[in-house]
Amino acid sequence: MFDPPYVCSRAEKAFRVLALAATMLAGCAAQEPASEPSAAGQAPAAAPAHDEAARKAEQAKLGAEARAMLAQAETDVQRARSKRALWLKAWQDLLAARKAVAQSDYENAIVLAKSASDLAQLGLEQLAYPAVK
Repeated sequence: MFDPPYVCSRAEKAFRVLALAATMLAGCAAQEPASEPSAAGQAPAAAPAHDEAARKAEQAKLGAEARAMLAQAETDVQRARSKRALWLKAWQDLLAARKAVAQSDYENAIVLAKSASDLAQLGLEQLAYPAVK
C-alpha cells in the first residue's frame, strides 16, 4: 500500500537528458531556419542563373573568336584570289564558315575559317614553286 518512490536508473536518466537536449535543439533549429530558407531558396535559383550567364558569356566569347577567324579567312582568301592562287576547297570552306556564323554554330565556324585561311596560305606559297612543264 505504500508505493516506494520511483527511482530511475542511470540509463533512464541519461535517456531523459538526451531527450531534453534533443527537444531543445529541435526548438532552436525550428526557429533559426526561418532566415535560411530564403537563402537556401535563392541559392538554387541563383545557381541556374549563374550557369546561364556563364554559358552566355562563353557563347559570346566563341562568337567573337569565330568572327575574328572569319575576317582573317576573308582576308587570306581575297589575297589568294587576287594573285590567282585560290584553291576551290578554300573558297568552299569560307562559304561554309560564313553560313556557320550566320547559324550561330561558332565552333564549326572556327574550324572552317581556319581551314579556309590555311588553304589560302598554301595556295599563295604554291606560287613560289616553278610551274611544271
